[in-house]
Amino acid sequence: MKNWSILLCPIFLFSCQQKDSKKVSTEPASPIAKKENKQENKQIGDTITMNFRNEENLFSAEGRLDSVNSKVYVQFKNEDSGLLKAKILPDAGKGNIRFNQIIFPDKTSDGPYGMDLETPLKQKGNYILVIGHSLMADNPYYGEFKVQLEIKKD
Repeated sequence: MKNWSILLCPIFLFSCQQKDSKKVSTEPASPIAKKENKQENKQIGDTITMNFRNEENLFSAEGRLDSVNSKVYVQFKNEDSGLLKAKILPDAGKGNIRFNQIIFPDKTSDGPYGMDLETPLKQKGNYILVIGHSLMADNPYYGEFKVQLEIKKD
């Protein structure tokens, strides 16, 4: 029995030392370059929420119309009265795509418009622009497009 305890004692001590040497470091071994957190407006489902302006002080986003999302809703918030100038720029250059409607904060609406929209913003609150193809024309537009919004304050 004494022989076994003499044999087991060094093994036990050695195993305890192994656990201490395996301490986990919380710092990364090599520095990791942090990605620049670029703020951009993205389409999620059928909605684009305009939260960020680009360097030209415009709201800009890329969207997509397809058979699942035949309409895209662009939401933006306006705090001051002013003039809204909006453009749709399809990747194909031209296409059957337009601003179908603008929904004002008081839930009234106006439209349809073309690929360009210019209208006064007299109310404070959340606006919604509905983008889709014209039902009066053939060949609905499916694909990528860019939308730009400029709000000029009075």
